[in-house]
Amino acid sequence: MKLQALIFDVDGTLADTERDGHRPAFNAAFAEAGLDWDWDIALYGDLLSVTGGKERIRYYLNKYRQDFTFPDNADTWIAGLHQAKTRHYVRLLNEGRIPLRPGVKRLLNDARQANLRLAIATTTTPENVTALLEATLGSESLSWFEVIAAGAIVPQKKPDPAIFTFAMEAIDRKSTRLNSSHESPSR
Repeated sequence: MKLQALIFDVDGTLADTERDGHRPAFNAAFAEAGLDWDWDIALYGDLLSVTGGKERIRYYLNKYRQDFTFPDNADTWIAGLHQAKTRHYVRLLNEGRIPLRPGVKRLLNDARQANLRLAIATTTTPENVTALLEATLGSESLSWFEVIAAGAIVPQKKPDPAIFTFAMEAIDRKSTRLNSSHESPSR
């Protein structure tokens, strides 16, 4: 079987976004909220065992800050903290502080020249994907990917394969539509 498509994850695959982006962005959001939390590289390595930023905050509090008293609106408060983190993450991208991993740009260009179909499957937010692509490859790079499956569009986060299955099925649907639109009507 011939290789037809490449599906990329984002965080840790296209760029080292966890160490160079999300971690410092979390720390900036914490400082902005007046919290004395600092996620160093070692701690963040442990926190990465939990998928999802909001889930990671809750895990940190339950494991490392059991003395912390959640506000009455804990889910809303955590979501707000996560939104601030995303704002700081986008700022870091726009400042050019989160580069692509070595060879990624060449791989994407080579794949495009070989007419391979490209997709993204990630549980990071669509905003984070768009910001990374635009900051590192330019706004036209969004059109390079037939499918950008991002965020909470599936019920389970990775390591559950649902986001990758979703992306593969979306590519397949596009292929089926393209093939049927090129068929000539029967006579």
